Formats: sequence, C-alpha cells, structure tokens
Amino acid sequence: MDAGILYGWGMVLVFVGIIIVIVASILILLANTKGRGKVRGGGVIIIGPVPIVFGTDKESLKKVLLLSIALTIILVVVTAVFYLMST
Repeated sequence: MDAGILYGWGMVLVFVGIIIVIVASILILLANTKGRGKVRGGGVIIIGPVPIVFGTDKESLKKVLLLSIALTIILVVVTAVFYLMST
C-alpha cells in the first residue's frame, strides 16, 4: 500500500474527528437543560497497548473501560493483519 494513500486516509479521519467535535459542541450549547442535568463522563488515553482510564462515576468508567479494551484489541488485530500482509 502506498504511503500517500495512508497519509490521505489519516488526514480525512482527522478532519472527520474535528467536524464531529464541533457538531457535538454546538449541539450541547443548543440543548436547553436549564441546570436540571447531572454531568457524568469519562475518558481514556491509549499509550501503545495500555489504556489509561478516568471518569466521574463508576457507570461511565465501566463504559469507557470496555470501549478502550475493545479499541485496543482492534488495534492489535489491525496491526497484525497489516504486518502479515506486508511480508
């Protein structure tokens, strides 16, 4: 596979991510909650195959942890497939 194609796909994914963040921010600003909502959330930082998970409550922490494990498994599988295809 040509490096230019991979670079192009990478750039497309970066721009799609930026657009998703902008649209989500606008939707949150337009939501009319009037202070009745409760804020919950979490996040993950994946450094290599190791996920670092943080969250505000146990429920969101479990969801983020499951998502990070799934993404790590997908990353390992895709890496193995590309390695086997290149040899």
